[in-house]
Amino acid sequence: MAFDTTVRRGHPILFGLILLFSLIEGCDTAYIVGQYNSADNYPNHSIRDRSRFLVFTSWWTVVFSALYLAFYLTGIFEIFTSIASHGVWLFITWVFWLAGAAAWSAALSGGVYCGVPGEIGHYHCHQLLAAEAFAWITWILMTFALIVVILLGSRALRSGNRLSGGLTE
Repeated sequence: MAFDTTVRRGHPILFGLILLFSLIEGCDTAYIVGQYNSADNYPNHSIRDRSRFLVFTSWWTVVFSALYLAFYLTGIFEIFTSIASHGVWLFITWVFWLAGAAAWSAALSGGVYCGVPGEIGHYHCHQLLAAEAFAWITWILMTFALIVVILLGSRALRSGNRLSGGLTE
């Protein structure tokens, strides 16, 4: 019973943090893409493609985490508050964030040094580094949320409930 109370309190906090950090990431990567597009000066195709993927992943997460948060708080559309729905969305989004963060880190070779003109991303160095940091932070939050949903799902199955039930049943 105490675990259910923790889930009831923790879900809005965790999804609020996911929403906040993905919103920051979305704004940062959209700015990066906009700046490079306007000057047509991407350092390479890797930065171009991966920044665009992070824009997609960020806004995908913003939209769906806001929906999951709203549906959870209001209690409408119970299918969206089910363990199964959370699990599927979190797994797909977790894969997006893992791929995006890892690809972004690889494109930056693990980071960039902002003091060397001519290096990859020198002109938008701090935005590139922030995008890398917020991508990994969001992935960590998604990992934590996915682990909690897996634990809730295994608890539901052990007690004879279905995965289509709510998170706190």
